[in-house]
Amino acid sequence: MFSHLTVAYTFIYVCLGLIALGIILLIQMKVSHNKEQQRREMYERKHHDYFMYIQAHVENEGALRLPPGKLKPLERRVIQDKFMEWIEQFKGECRDRLIQICRDAGFVEADLKALGSFRYGRRLEAAYRLGGMRAEEAVPALLKMLQEGKYSSMSIIIARSIAKSARKSEDVLEMLRSLLSHGKPIHHLAADIMLETGLDAGSLLMKLLDDQDPALIKVGLVAMWGQAVPEVMPVLGRLVGSEEKDVRAEAVKLYLSSNPALKDETIVQLMNDRNWEVRAAAAKALGPLHAAGSIPLLVKALQDANWKVRHNSAESLAKLGEAGFEALCQAALSGAGIQREAALQRIELEMEKEQEHSAIEQMVAYNKKRLIHDRYFGVKRQPVARVTGVAAVGGDYTA
Repeated sequence: MFSHLTVAYTFIYVCLGLIALGIILLIQMKVSHNKEQQRREMYERKHHDYFMYIQAHVENEGALRLPPGKLKPLERRVIQDKFMEWIEQFKGECRDRLIQICRDAGFVEADLKALGSFRYGRRLEAAYRLGGMRAEEAVPALLKMLQEGKYSSMSIIIARSIAKSARKSEDVLEMLRSLLSHGKPIHHLAADIMLETGLDAGSLLMKLLDDQDPALIKVGLVAMWGQAVPEVMPVLGRLVGSEEKDVRAEAVKLYLSSNPALKDETIVQLMNDRNWEVRAAAAKALGPLHAAGSIPLLVKALQDANWKVRHNSAESLAKLGEAGFEALCQAALSGAGIQREAALQRIELEMEKEQEHSAIEQMVAYNKKRLIHDRYFGVKRQPVARVTGVAAVGGDYTA
């Protein structure tokens, strides 16, 4: 019995000792961090005049002066971080001069050597800084580092550095292939990384969309959102008929958003596509495009097996003025099953918008819909409120 108590006490003391040790280490780390921050602030004050000089002369021709004096490691890091901050903010020749002074000061060379360190954390920090300095000579080593490592959040840091530093589109494509080779659904993130490159967006998007890898094509399609690149529109029209499900769906969304005038046969083809995502995207686009001629197709789509297609079709019908809303009411009155349910749900949502309209045009449009609604379903009578708790006054008192 005593031996068990001894073991228990020993275990408790060991746990308390480990907890105390952990607290001491945390305090030391906090103190060390605070000291480093104080030293950073001191070095920033020390080199304030030099930073002012760089800002004043960065737009002038000629080489910029190097940091003065012999610098300590943390002091160099403070100046390097300030240069990297400005590189992100400036464009054109100003950025080029800042990148050049990073090379002249030996910052790029030091981080290139750090890429060969045995410590992964040090290599990762060097990769981040090399991307911040747009060091194109680091791209081969960064690509090797990305290809040899497992996918993690660190891979995103390396990939972003490659995109910032690359001066050849082949390097960006190789980076994207390595990043997507793990099969992760990160196409939107990959597109965001790709757009950080300083290369021409149009030519890079053309190469992505012409590639045989569906993953790269999807990245290119995602990257096209918000990008005005007219030369890729013919390729986009071809991808609408792609056999790859995800590629076709994304291409259709872009195609519909960029083509305000659609041919009738194109609308029929998209609304009868075998992929529900394509049908849903087409149905959603027909309302904002004011394609009143597609009302019969949208009414038919209210019977679609997929709820998203039905929802988008009803929403577009409600946006197609009086004719579209009347078609909704007819479907709700004479339809059955899922068609009637989808129509009734959208009608109810439209009728609840009475208090949302402030402009005269919106109020007129709403009143027209209200008249159509009342013609099909009748006027709703407000229930008469019963008055309770009020004493009667008057009456027959002859009894």
